[in-house]
Formats: sequence, structure tokens, C-alpha cells
Amino acid sequence: MALTLRSSTSFINLKDNRSFKTSDDFPTMVGFPQIKPSTQLRAKHSMHEVQIPVLERVQQKERLHGIEIPQNRNGLRVPVFVMLPLDTISISGNLNKPRAMNASLMALKSAGVEGVMVDAWWGLVEKDGPLNYNWEGYAELVNMVEKHGLKLQVVMSFHQCGGNVGDSCSIPLPPWVLEEISKNPDLVYTDRSGRRNQEYISLGCDSLPVLRGRTPIQAYSDYMKSFRERFKDYMGKVIVEIQVGMGPCGELRYPSYPESNGTWKFPGIGEFQCYDKYMRASQAASAEAIGKDEWGQGGPVDAGHYNQFPEETGFFQRDGTWNNDYGNFFLEWYSGKLLDHGDKILGAAKGIFQGSGVKLSGKVAGIHWHYNTRSHAAELTAGYYNTRHHDGYLPIAQMLGKHGVVFNFTCMEMRDGEQPEYAKCSPEGLVRQVKLATRTAGTELAGENALERYDSGAYSQVLATSRSASGNGLSAFTYLRMNKQLFEAENWRNLVEFVQNMSEGGRNKRLSEMDSSRTDLYVGFIKENNVKKINKVALV
Repeated sequence: MALTLRSSTSFINLKDNRSFKTSDDFPTMVGFPQIKPSTQLRAKHSMHEVQIPVLERVQQKERLHGIEIPQNRNGLRVPVFVMLPLDTISISGNLNKPRAMNASLMALKSAGVEGVMVDAWWGLVEKDGPLNYNWEGYAELVNMVEKHGLKLQVVMSFHQCGGNVGDSCSIPLPPWVLEEISKNPDLVYTDRSGRRNQEYISLGCDSLPVLRGRTPIQAYSDYMKSFRERFKDYMGKVIVEIQVGMGPCGELRYPSYPESNGTWKFPGIGEFQCYDKYMRASQAASAEAIGKDEWGQGGPVDAGHYNQFPEETGFFQRDGTWNNDYGNFFLEWYSGKLLDHGDKILGAAKGIFQGSGVKLSGKVAGIHWHYNTRSHAAELTAGYYNTRHHDGYLPIAQMLGKHGVVFNFTCMEMRDGEQPEYAKCSPEGLVRQVKLATRTAGTELAGENALERYDSGAYSQVLATSRSASGNGLSAFTYLRMNKQLFEAENWRNLVEFVQNMSEGGRNKRLSEMDSSRTDLYVGFIKENNVKKINKVALV
């Protein structure tokens, strides 16, 4: 699943692995002891041959059903899921490297994870034509996940994979959709200079029959109906969560910071994406409705460019036009369109999956750069009207809560001290604000890490974030991502220790080398003399 940008990028000082503590929601420091590794885990990736030693009397741990997991309100268990590779399903629609995947799932099961997450790519499943769906590769994965006693989170990925942080493969939108875009370029988001972005269809045409007689919302709905029908026997049993994609990288946002071709680089403020003809018409109509026709002529002319800083622009600077009447009108309209988009898709998803036994979730990006400025410029261009004077996350939490949808948030692993001062970052402050918003709205909160991290400092931060004495801890956490590096000895030890801590409500218990049955597979560690072999092969 993406990072596709599976969220924000950041400067990280991995040499600083000190445990983190705050006086607010993060009361405890968590340490990761060194544990003598055991258990052999081998794979011959090139031949698709995988060998894993016999799992001697693996103690079955008591597990909660996916739809019955309680929120972590008072230090309860936080289940951990692991994202599968972006190319888990091949371009041809088959399960990639099934033997290696089987071995990897076995290892994750031994580590105590709750389950895995996979992207169900629109560009793969419906690539052969409208309403022509191929779920066979996903069916093979579902069966394999079930065999290992794991749960599955499935992302309805209506966006393109490729061109963002963490994208290891390229999966464009369905060819027939791209054909319609070639005929009508205004179907995709457009910036002030006319640059088009084909990551996701513009929300400006949500309710227009621009996809061969169907609206985008209808196309997404038909896709989800097909999934429900194909996997109805697994809903609520193996498939426990559907994450509904609502924008680039599956996140509810505009593509304001595209990395492809070097368009944007951290920590640029990004650009507003409201210049396709459908968005322009909506803005003009909104301005006319309040008798301010001149406010409907496009986005702010003084908002700068992708890689500028707030103080280099007239709109975002400390006392900029973001804070005048026009700025308020524009930002209300721009963010309101995003909320309406999410409301439409989630309303459809709720009707489709209601009674199936699965949870629904929606992802919101952790845009933490320039958070310590008055305008929060990078959040504004992405569609989050969050400034010194305006809470941008409470309306999102309320919209998600209205549909009973879990608020899934990224950057849970980040600490302020890891960020460069010039970027005015505060991932910790941002997470605290989101936790407060979800608590106020009564909306369930789950989390992910934004970047691939394997160090104990990142895990400690997630553990601290997951707990809360004030009733707004995490209900689940999804780790990004399963790959070769994750199975290296030290990284694997850290993951297993983290999963155990999360399963115990973050009580900082040390894992014993052996479990109560004197078997060494529960912790799933790798013998030291096999570390070199593991470093040379990939399980996925």
C-alpha cells in the first residue's frame, strides 16, 4: 500500500534512537532490549523456493475477531497489521511470488501480528474494460492469509501507483480511464500553470457521467460492489477492514505535493489543485452565490510555487491573505469540496458493506511540515483548512464519524527532534491535534508510520502514541512495510518486540527468548549464523 506517498516525507536522523516522552498524551518511555536470536528463516528468492523449519508446538495466542477489537481507551490491546508490497498482485492479475509470500506470512504469524494489508488496485482489477473485474490474484492471497490464521485489510485503491515516496512499481489508472482522460484532460487535477496530474480523477467531476456513462462515484461504487460479491464468504472473518481510497495515495487530499519529475521536494508548500474546468466552475458558482463574482476567478494569485516557503509568498506569510475575507472564502470552498468528496464515497461504501462484518476506514495524510507557522501552508494546499485560527481536522473526524469510519492517520512514528528546524515541522503536535479531534468527534483512530523505519526509536514513538489515559488511543496500527529489510535480524527483533508491546497495551514487557511452551517460533527470531543469508535474499 502506498506511502505511495503513503504520506509525508521528512528528514530523519536515524542515529538518534533515544526514547521519547512528552507530558501530554505520551507519558511513558519504552525501551527495546537486546534479545538473543533463535529460529531459522531461509528463502531462495530467485527459484521461488522457501524453507522454514518446523514450527514446534507454536502456542496459539488468544486473538480478538477483527470486527470486535476494542478501542485502546485505557491501555487495551492494539493489534498490528503489516502492509504487503505494492506489487503483491502482478500486472497480469496473479499473486506475485506465492511461495515467498507463503513463507513471509508464516513468519509474520509467528511474530504475533494480527494480519496484513493489501492494495486492491483499480488499474489492475478493472483494466480490461468497464465493469470487467479480475479478482483472481486477490482470491489466492485471501485463501493464503486465511490458511495462516491472519486477518486482512484491503484498500480500495482508486489512485495511481508510481511517482511518489515509497513507490516501487508503476500501476496507472485503468487504460480505458486513461483513454477518457486523453479525450478530456480536465478529468484530472490541474495546478495554476496548467500541469495535469493523473494520480487520481478530479473530485470536481464526481457527479458527472464522464467515465463512459458512469460518474466516478458510480465507478468506485460498482468496484466495491464487485469486491463485496466476490469475497462475501470472507467478510468479517478473514477480511476485517476495507480502507476506502479517496485521493492520491489513497488519502483524502489533493495532490498538492507530487514528487514525479522533481515537481515538489520536501519541505515545499505545494500548490492548490483547483484549475480543471470542473473545479473552476464550482468556485465561480460559490462566489456568485454570495455576490462576490470576483472571488470565483481561480485560486489565490499570490500563493507561490511548489517549493517555496510560506514567507516567500503573499498568501501564506505570517499576516498573509490566507487570513482575510477572500482567503477564508477560498479555503472554506477548497476544503469543503474535499469533505464533500469523502462524504459521497464513504456514504456509498457504507451502503455497500453495511452488515458484511467489516470495518470501514479512511486515510488522512500527516502533513507536518510548516505546522509551526500561522498559515500551515502545506496543509492548506492539500485541502486541510488548518491554521492558527481554524481547526481543519475536527470537520474531517466528524465526517468520518458520521459514517462510522475509522480515522486512519500517518506519521505516528515521527518526533519533532528528527526534523530540520527550517521546515517548521511538528509531527507530534499534529498527532496530538488529530487525537483531540477524533476524541471530540467520537471517531475511532488508527495509525500508520509514514516512512519505512526499523529502529527502536520509531517503534517507541508509536507505542507512546498508541496509549492514552484520556480516551483517545489507537484502535489498530498498520506497519509500513513488509520487505527484505524487515527480515534482517535486528530489524526483525525490533518488530517482534514492538508487536508484543502493542499486544500488551504498551506495558513495556520484555519478550523472553522462549515462550511458555519452550518453543522458539513465537518470537520468530533468526539465528545469528543465518544473518548473512537473510541479507542476501528477499522473502517478498
